[in-house]
This record gives sequence, C-alpha cells and structure tokens, in this order.
Amino acid sequence: MAENLEAFREEIRGWLEANFPKSLAKSDEWQQGFMVGKPLTGDAAKWRDAMGKSGYGAPMWPKQYGAAGLSPAQARILWQEMAKIGARNPIIGMGTSMFGPTLLEYGSEEQKQKHIPPIVRGETRWCQGYSEPGAGSDLASLQTKCEDKGDHYLINGQKIWTSGAQYADWCFCLVRTDTTKKHEGISFILIDMRTPGVETRPIKLIAGSSPFCETFFTDVKVPKENLVGPLNGGWTIGKRLLQHERSGQGGQAGGGGRMPGDNRPLDAIAKTYVGADKSGKITDSDLRTRIAANQIDAKAMALTVQRVSAEARGANNPSAATSVMKNATMKIAQDRAELGLEIMGNRALGWEGAGFDEAEIQWTRAWLSGKAGSIYGGSNEVQSNIIAKRILGLPDHLGQANH
Repeated sequence: MAENLEAFREEIRGWLEANFPKSLAKSDEWQQGFMVGKPLTGDAAKWRDAMGKSGYGAPMWPKQYGAAGLSPAQARILWQEMAKIGARNPIIGMGTSMFGPTLLEYGSEEQKQKHIPPIVRGETRWCQGYSEPGAGSDLASLQTKCEDKGDHYLINGQKIWTSGAQYADWCFCLVRTDTTKKHEGISFILIDMRTPGVETRPIKLIAGSSPFCETFFTDVKVPKENLVGPLNGGWTIGKRLLQHERSGQGGQAGGGGRMPGDNRPLDAIAKTYVGADKSGKITDSDLRTRIAANQIDAKAMALTVQRVSAEARGANNPSAATSVMKNATMKIAQDRAELGLEIMGNRALGWEGAGFDEAEIQWTRAWLSGKAGSIYGGSNEVQSNIIAKRILGLPDHLGQANH
C-alpha cells in the first residue's frame, strides 16, 4: 500500500508540473477575486479547466460524476503536493464544500447526473437559501412558502445573508411546504437563479464588501424534479448540509487562519513592523510569546483536520465534531487578525489612500470581515450547544429548567 501511495505521489507531482501555471504559485489574489464575482481568466482559467478535467477539484467524489474518486490517503497526497508548490484549488465554492456532498447522499440519480459534473468542472456557482429576517439561529421558523401547483411548485418569500447570490447560477433552499408543523413542514429544493421572480439585493458590510444579499422570491415557478429528498423531509437534509459547511470552515485552519492581503507568517510581519534583535527574535518578548501560541494553535488545528480526514471512511461523513472545529478555527483566525492589528499599529488603521500599502488595507478589512465568522454557519453559541448535547452528552438546559 505504501509503495502504491508513493507511486501516486510521483504521478501527482508530474501532473502538477505539467498543468499548474507557476504564475499562480503562492498567490490567492485570483481566488479572492473569483469569490467576489470576478471571472477566472488567463492562467487561472487554464488551471481551473485542468483541475476540472482531472476531477481533482473534488478528489474524493465518485468517478462516475467526473470526479477523481481518490481515497482519503490519496487526496491528502494531492493536497500536500499542491501545498508544496503554492497551488490552490480553483474549484471552490458552496458547490464543492456544501451542496455537492449533500446531494451525493440524498439526491436522486437524475439530480446527481445533472448537477454534480458541472460542479466538478467548476462551471456552476451555488448559493444557500437558509436564513430569513425572522429565522436566523432558529432556522426552523422559516416562512418562505412553497406551494404545490400540480405540475410545478410556486415559491414566495425572502431569504437574507445569501452569500454570493448575485453571482450564483443555482440556489439550494429550505422552504415551508406544511404550515401546520415546524421542523416536519420544511422541504429542500433547488432553484435556478435565472428564473423569473428571483431578485437579489447585495448588502454592504462594515468591511466595505458585499458578499451577502437579500434574496426575494416572487411567484417563482420551480419544476417538481428539483425537490431533493421527500416532501417535508428537508430539515434532515438541511442539518446534514450544515455539518458539511462547518467541516469546511474547520478546515480553514489548515491555512493557519491567514487573512487575505498578507499571507506571511505573523512572526515575519512582526519583524518588519516591530523589529528583531541581533539573534533574529522579535524584540517584544510578550508579543513573541503570543504569536508563538497562535501559530502553535493553528498548527495543532491543521493536524486535527488531517487526523479527522484520515479517520473518515469517505467524503460524506461529517459529525458533530465539526462544531468543535468550526469554533476553534474561527478563534484562531480572529486572534491572528487581532495580533496583526497590534503589530502594525496605526498602519493597520488605513481604509484607503496612498499612505497605506494594499496588504495593510486588506488586513484591516479582513479583520472586520472576520468578525462574522463567529456567526455564519451557526453562531458560536449554537455550536457550543451542539457540543454540549451531542458530544458531551449534557442535559438540555431547558429541560433542566422545567424540573
């Protein structure tokens, strides 16, 4: 087995040498641009096409849908070799991290054949229709109405915090199909964002960007075949998808909680702004200790992600442990952002203008954006409740109050 893995490693190295444009090495500007709606062009587009054709963008998904069908061990080798040369996955987004794994588990064969290959090739963007103005942490209170009209469904309602809705081709959405029940009255449906009656309104956030939208559905007609799973069985599917989302957020720690704009290690940034002594150490010993602690936490989190992946039997089995990973990685990333502000001092207070370089401006904006990490995908408090009940086996606090 070890010999086979080493042969696979050599194969991957050769494939990367032949297909990865060196101009993209250790750069995430093209990837960040794609996430905010800019199309991939030039070498980035060529890299996307190569990854899509090979199936390596979704390496552990089944071959029958155009993916690579790798084992977890092989996928780790792919990621390791990509990391060595600074290659980033261009097949990114909610299609690969959230919707795809869920559809593979709950979708019909026709739905998988229609939607999985375009995701693998990086051809479609997906957005998530979950939260509503009156249904945030209590998501099961959602009211977006889906009515059976015989040969189609008719959807009316509003979603909010719909990430990337203004760029998305499709939306996976939780809708209410039974008003007499709460959790058991919710269905999981797929909506083509080009359908008449779909409207998106970007929301400008404190960091100056608009990654989220209000999304309105007004008499939107959806084909019956777009229902995933049974009617009124969407809550189970929706919860499963959230586990995939949190698993992906936990995996972000593998990058050390780094923020866009300046991917250098914190100690290197500190030596630039604070200075180093003759031995090369950061001059401020207290700052040095806190930077080391954050980097140790990030490395430990990255190793935890690798261990969880190694223990997994396949690509579709996240558990309640994803809540631990989500909370931990967000704490690491937010601590790193705070340390960066402290290191840069007033250089980290710039918003625009020639007085600040691009990395400093982006750090400030990323620090502000990072505050949302404790909320989206389920707030820290929600994750703590999941950890308490499903991992630690603690009694429900509401149940205790009733006794």
